[in-house]
Amino acid sequence: MELKKNPKLELKKNSTLYFLIGLTAILLFAYVAIEWKTYYSTFDDDFARLSPDEELIEVAPITFQTPPPPPPKIQAPPVIEIVPDDEEVIETVIESDEIDQNTEIMDVEDVEFVAPPIEDEVIFIKVENPPIFPGCENEKTKEGKRSCFQEMMQKHIRKNFRYPEIAQEMGLQGRVSIMFTIQKDGSIDNVRMRGPHETLEKEAARIISKLPKMTPGKQRGTPVKVPFSIPITFKLQ
Repeated sequence: MELKKNPKLELKKNSTLYFLIGLTAILLFAYVAIEWKTYYSTFDDDFARLSPDEELIEVAPITFQTPPPPPPKIQAPPVIEIVPDDEEVIETVIESDEIDQNTEIMDVEDVEFVAPPIEDEVIFIKVENPPIFPGCENEKTKEGKRSCFQEMMQKHIRKNFRYPEIAQEMGLQGRVSIMFTIQKDGSIDNVRMRGPHETLEKEAARIISKLPKMTPGKQRGTPVKVPFSIPITFKLQ
């Protein structure tokens, strides 16, 4: 015998609807519980209060001002001393230093002439009596002695010139400027040179070292040192 149930009393008929209603109720309850705020009871004295009727008074800052400088002191006028008329004032006469017809003139014989000191060294073109190269003694004028000196120097260089072999191998050439001083006794000293290479400078110094002793130059009859410079050119053929 089958048992018959009333379909209206079937519990599984609306189970999905009941599940959604229950889920919605639970979520709503959880949201209210999370958002629920509670406050602790406090006293009003714990908070600062500002009375709107209280007047605000601004305190001016402290400033420092520099006082103005004191006014300049007014100096009293100098005291003018009045000299009585009975006192005699002696006037001083200032003599004139200008030359006039009454001025005495010294005789020329009484004037002492002091010659300027003789320089210890005078250059070749300014010395009164230039140095004399051996063989130029017969020249009478200064210009002739200077021309003969330079001509004899050129002959001496050509006679003693020797191109260094190492300079030829290295292809060295150029001009060597050489300067020396003819001393008061006619000897050659203080030789200085400047050239493109040390080898050429040594050869130029060797040529100058073979110069003969000369007659020294004189300034107002006194022997002086006379510097002289001359270039020596080294050129490969």
